[in-house]
Amino acid sequence: MKPLTVNKAFVRKVLPERKPWSHKGDFGKLLVIGGSRRYSGSPALEALAAYRTGCDLVVVAAPERAANTIASFSPDIITEPLKGDYLNSWHLKSLLELSENADAVVIGGGLGRRKETLSAVVKFLGSVNLPCVIDADAIHAAGEVRDAIKNNFILTPHSHEFFVLSGEKPSQRLSERVKQVQKLASSLDTTILLKGHIDVISSSSRTAINRTGNPCMTKGGTGDTLAGICGAFLAMGIEPFKSACAASYVNGCAGDIAAREFGTSMLASDMIFTLTEVMKELNRKLP
Repeated sequence: MKPLTVNKAFVRKVLPERKPWSHKGDFGKLLVIGGSRRYSGSPALEALAAYRTGCDLVVVAAPERAANTIASFSPDIITEPLKGDYLNSWHLKSLLELSENADAVVIGGGLGRRKETLSAVVKFLGSVNLPCVIDADAIHAAGEVRDAIKNNFILTPHSHEFFVLSGEKPSQRLSERVKQVQKLASSLDTTILLKGHIDVISSSSRTAINRTGNPCMTKGGTGDTLAGICGAFLAMGIEPFKSACAASYVNGCAGDIAAREFGTSMLASDMIFTLTEVMKELNRKLP
């Protein structure tokens, strides 16, 4: 079956209606788990992208140095500092308690690949029942223990991370690439969003492609904005396959606007602001 091509009409259809008497929490509470002593930017970009997409509340759980840095980026971001420089299994209780007040989780950005960190990720994924976006370093953890992967997860690999999960290098021929993503999604019984020149999204039973985006988006951080947007849609109650499709389209559109303005000088942080243009267009019926 020919894959669906995601477009503006598709995204508008999946966005939740915003009624006049809506209140805080109606459009999602997201928990972002990421960061380490060296990396603080990834979870910050995820949180800000989620907010700009329309998520009501975002909490970032990160090791202390990263959490304190992230808190300084914006007064909108709530942080939960975790003792130490890296995620460890002793943080599991705190993370699970935080997840009880969340509608969805994004995990992986900036965590690093220390053995104890990857072990903590696996334990968390095995214990949580919320829809989750598994990105970056968390993909390496999930690849080691596939039993932790659930059907309400979205995995967002780039080409190498896809190889880590599947043992196959993604083809640059779109028809073959689609088959590879379908095969992996079916074997893991989850949703895969393979990032690339053309994104391929599959839940095994449904497949889509997205053509928004451009080569200027090779900059570090554009995958983090994608993960944050995915998380926002999951937190709003949109099911994983549709969330992944919509996020791919929205992230690519934000990147296209940033590239038109800044060219190869664009940064992922520029997309936090161009996201507002994308969402205004998608929600143009709102005041």
